[in-house]
Amino acid sequence: MNTIFWAGDSTVQTNDYRTYPQNGIGQIFPIFVKDEYRVENHAKNGRSTKSFMDEGRLAVIEERIGEGDFLFIQFGHNDEKSEDPTRYTTPFGTFKENLKTYINVARTHGAYPVLITPLERRCYVDEWKLGPGAHGDYVAGMKQVAAECDVPLVDLYTMSREALEEAGEVGSRKWHMFFDAGVYPEHPEESRDNTHLRYEGAVKYGSLIAKGLKELGGIYAELIWDEI
Repeated sequence: MNTIFWAGDSTVQTNDYRTYPQNGIGQIFPIFVKDEYRVENHAKNGRSTKSFMDEGRLAVIEERIGEGDFLFIQFGHNDEKSEDPTRYTTPFGTFKENLKTYINVARTHGAYPVLITPLERRCYVDEWKLGPGAHGDYVAGMKQVAAECDVPLVDLYTMSREALEEAGEVGSRKWHMFFDAGVYPEHPEESRDNTHLRYEGAVKYGSLIAKGLKELGGIYAELIWDEI
């Protein structure tokens, strides 16, 4: 049985009762995957391409990954945190270099790397329109790596922006760990989590990744149930 290994951040990680009702995309992704494949989710809250490697998390994947497996690589949210040198990477410099390290880990072991652009946040400027967000240069950097290394890419960033604008500000709240401002009236903005996902959001955005894999065709489409 081949395995999908996942390297990523809190939008992907597997949660437990301590962070309930938060869910990550990697946590629910097995519902889209055929029975002959399994998902091993190594994503962790707050990690960037840099800190994930520095903590030895990529090394653990390297010990376990093998021929015919897949490595899904989904970062960006924490790479852009310039105030934190333990996580920050430059979008067209160290971010790209790190992504190529992940790709090489997969290919060295006969596995297939897949780049997945970061999930957009709920960065609404009005009810139906998103602002530019903070991911743009990291999306561009990842797309450059995909072209330079001939690696398939699933553009979750673009698909999630389209889904968020279609649902609208109110309609998309059910996907995220969004709390009504009335819960913490003294700090209304701090009570709103526009990044992390509930089960409904993990399923929604997971379905977009599944759709992207189907569109890639070949061995990537074969991972996903035909009904998707």
